[in-house]
Amino acid sequence: MAAKNPTRYYPLHHFVLLPLTLVLVVYTIRRYVGVAGDDSELSRLWFSVALLALFFLVALVMMRQHYALMLQDRVARLEVRQRYFEVSGQRFAPLEKDLTLKQILTLRLAGDQELPALAQAAAAEKLDSKAILARIHDFQFDPMRV
Repeated sequence: MAAKNPTRYYPLHHFVLLPLTLVLVVYTIRRYVGVAGDDSELSRLWFSVALLALFFLVALVMMRQHYALMLQDRVARLEVRQRYFEVSGQRFAPLEKDLTLKQILTLRLAGDQELPALAQAAAAEKLDSKAILARIHDFQFDPMRV
């Protein structure tokens, strides 16, 4: 039997906020539909609450994108670690502690030949991502990053 990777749930998000928001959206829209067309304060109130509920629902759904981007950042770090080790034979960890995520993501664009020297220069000289980009000669474009 093959091992399964269990689904991870964030309980507050998946079991509390998302269901409550769905209930709130349905309830407020139903209440608004009941008073729609009236030029009353009650009608405007239910419209406003329904709009806020929809906005909150969209924000909760967008959190999924945030989770995916966090994972993509982790994978990018691992990629630079692996490439640095493969081309230099040394661990990337001593340099990584002096680099920001933005610097590491920019280093991903450097070719294998220039990666070690550029990573060391970025850490030692505290180069920002634009300065790192300017020093890249063998540019490796990444079409898969979102």
